[in-house]
Amino acid sequence: MTVANGLEYAVRMESVVKTYGKGAATVHALDGVTLGLRRGSFTAIMGPSGSGKSTFLHCAAGLDRPTSGRITLGDVELTGRRESELTALRRERIGFVFQSYNLLDTLTVEQNIVLPLRLGNQRFDPAFLAEVVRSVELDVPLDRRPSKLSGGQQQRVAIARALVTRPEVVLLDEPTGALDTRTARQVLGTLRQAVDRWGQTALMVTHDPVAASYADTVVFLTDGRIAGELTGASPDRIADRMTHFGE
Repeated sequence: MTVANGLEYAVRMESVVKTYGKGAATVHALDGVTLGLRRGSFTAIMGPSGSGKSTFLHCAAGLDRPTSGRITLGDVELTGRRESELTALRRERIGFVFQSYNLLDTLTVEQNIVLPLRLGNQRFDPAFLAEVVRSVELDVPLDRRPSKLSGGQQQRVAIARALVTRPEVVLLDEPTGALDTRTARQVLGTLRQAVDRWGQTALMVTHDPVAASYADTVVFLTDGRIAGELTGASPDRIADRMTHFGE
């Protein structure tokens, strides 16, 4: 996954460094990370606690500014942009899925899904909304409140919300961390199908080798640096690799 010029990459990170603190207290959360996410790829990021996974995700989303290096979302460089510009880019070109779902119970399922479009003053196509709902296998009334749904159903709503804007990339932060094993596998299978169906680019941070096995490629971070990657690996092979990083 070498970084190259052109738009074959949805996200590119070049020599990205992120430090916190000063002097002897300096922590290198990311230490010269170079990585490109090809369009239509599904990548998982794994590593021990403190390896830089969350910082990687936050920098890729423009939520955190790198100390040095360059980050590009499609044809737009994120580094150096004003916060208002980054906010607009996130709303229009990035989909987010979190462990805690982040759904609003004052809104219906449909209203939650189309919320990013409403916030961006964009109209939504009911036919496309119906297609997204089908693609994530969300078989519940759209006028229901999220609190009436199971955890797996709520996460499917969150995935639909992330896809409805046709984003450049979907970023997932431990998306199955709050789900039981059976439900997590169902949701991951749904996510995998949706990524394939829409040709979507997805980047997922996870500590779970089973979750990571649904990705095309698993990238390992340790001490803020890329420590290797696996392609098309089984959960057992991923878990075995993780043992070398202290987990």
